[in-house]
Amino acid sequence: MRGAAPGVEEMKFSRLRQAYSPGEQTPSDVVHEVYRRIAARGEDGVWIHVESEDKLLARAEELEASKADAGELPLYGIPFAVKDNIDVAGVPTTAACPEYAYTPEESAPCVELLLDAGAIFVGKTNLDQFALGLVGVRTPYGVARNPFHPDYIPGGSSSGSAVAVAAGLVSFALGTDTAGSGRVPAGFNNIVGFKPSRGLVSTRGVVPACRTLDCVSVFALEASDALRALETMAAPDGDPYSRALPAGASLQVAADLPEGLNAGVPLPEQRDFLGDGEAQSTYERGIERFTEMGAVVREIDFSPFFEAAGLLYGGPWVAERLAAIEEFFGEKPDALHPVTREIIAGAARYTAVDAFRAFYRLEELKREANKVWEDIDIVAVPTTPTVYTIDEVNADPVALNSNLGTYTNFVNLLDLCAIAIPNGFYANGLPIGMTLLAPAFREGFLCAVAEEFLSRAG
Repeated sequence: MRGAAPGVEEMKFSRLRQAYSPGEQTPSDVVHEVYRRIAARGEDGVWIHVESEDKLLARAEELEASKADAGELPLYGIPFAVKDNIDVAGVPTTAACPEYAYTPEESAPCVELLLDAGAIFVGKTNLDQFALGLVGVRTPYGVARNPFHPDYIPGGSSSGSAVAVAAGLVSFALGTDTAGSGRVPAGFNNIVGFKPSRGLVSTRGVVPACRTLDCVSVFALEASDALRALETMAAPDGDPYSRALPAGASLQVAADLPEGLNAGVPLPEQRDFLGDGEAQSTYERGIERFTEMGAVVREIDFSPFFEAAGLLYGGPWVAERLAAIEEFFGEKPDALHPVTREIIAGAARYTAVDAFRAFYRLEELKREANKVWEDIDIVAVPTTPTVYTIDEVNADPVALNSNLGTYTNFVNLLDLCAIAIPNGFYANGLPIGMTLLAPAFREGFLCAVAEEFLSRAG
């Protein structure tokens, strides 16, 4: 992996399973290595909480004593991190706001399922406060250091989770995704970010951003690794927004891609890179790679997707963010990051009439967008139009953040699943990502397309 930290490849699920199987390595060995790597990174802004080495060794020894293997425990000995807006029993949940912190007695179901599958929880990761942002700088815990260039943003809101994977500190990490928080950081860190269909993974035990749109997402080094974690967590429960996998849908990697795969891309005049020529040319090369795969590339009118994206922050879903923390916001507004406070305070201007008008328009846009899927199998878009330095974002925090959501904000509103994947690099070594989209509950198919695409990388 170009530009990646040494040893990152060793954290792939397949590498760990290969090492565990003949006894060349044990979970205890991996725990020691994880701690060595975390120490070597120093104060990198990734972590809000790291479990003690003794506690992790006790977990590793418990797994070793069980004599289980990957057949019995599919995530046996796989180290993972959790974004700090997701509950882990006995560990404070801060949502990157110290005054909001509470200590849950129970873990979120998604975390519990991973632990039951043999995974090793390492710690809680940094984020844009209350998961509001695509930049990774709206936090009192410092900016998670981008492994490819420290002057550039790591992306958000799941910044710490993405960097933890990209730096080889863990094998996978949980994020959340409302407007792109599980995809944008993947693009800036040269890893996979898998955003499942809404409700596939329960969001019980997750601090809400927009409860009707929130998804638990996964960062990993390979698409199949991310899908394995999603498969482990996919279990409907009592959460009213939880959904079961429909009959006929599968979370297994599709065995065969259809002949003449139809890949949709925006019309040339609709491809906005904000003047970033390198990002544009890299995206065009990605389109060429689909042709090399034997896919039929079809240009589509992206207008309904872009209009839906505009509803997210130009409509009443901003008010839903206020609903999530209304009591805390009313009592302690000064506890919030200034940019976060400004955005949430603006929610008060929306009325119930505004909400219904937006709901009506969204349904119209869904119908228009759904016509696209009659002729294509996937849509391929840039993960972001461009990338920014930390200084650039701090100088213009709202507008530049908004720019990064150009190709992400509409996805949850339109009920799609998505996987962000590496697509190339800038001349200065920064990664450039591409995101593949499909209708809800086509994760297995999307993973197969992503793996084929990545296998053809130069």
